[in-house]
Amino acid sequence: MRILVTGASGSGTTTLGRAVAVTLDAGFVDADDLFWLPTDPPFKEKRDATERAALLRERLYSTRRFVVSGSIDGWGVDLEDAFSLVVFLHAPAALRVDRLRVRELRQLGRVDEAFIAWAAQYDVGDMPGRSLARQLAWLELRACPVLRLSGTESVDALRSAVLAAILTGPAS
Repeated sequence: MRILVTGASGSGTTTLGRAVAVTLDAGFVDADDLFWLPTDPPFKEKRDATERAALLRERLYSTRRFVVSGSIDGWGVDLEDAFSLVVFLHAPAALRVDRLRVRELRQLGRVDEAFIAWAAQYDVGDMPGRSLARQLAWLELRACPVLRLSGTESVDALRSAVLAAILTGPAS
């Protein structure tokens, strides 16, 4: 059982991914931890694409149950279709930006306004990289079921929906 929880930055993918992994006694990784090299400050230097794909592949196949949070669009079709379920979280931009500001202050002690501007434009796709249109198109290509949920729901409600989808099959 391999689950990918994806969506915009601030939609709750990491929080839900961790909660599902704990409930299922599964391995867990946030794609950002593989995408970015560990630097101080963080998120400044990208890891080589081949290396990050190899790291994800190694983790996915190291255990029977694994949960990944974040975006793996462009990491290779073999990885992108390695999941038994993809969970797509969507949340309004204002809520996502508020969450991101709190997270940045808590984790980094500052807010990166360029990152906030990039994350805020997700729904309209004005900047390069992840956007709602791009993720929706990516979801259409997946070989496994896709469960679409609202990132405004509680973590408990979202986790319950994911667990129900695992048992009965997702209802979008």
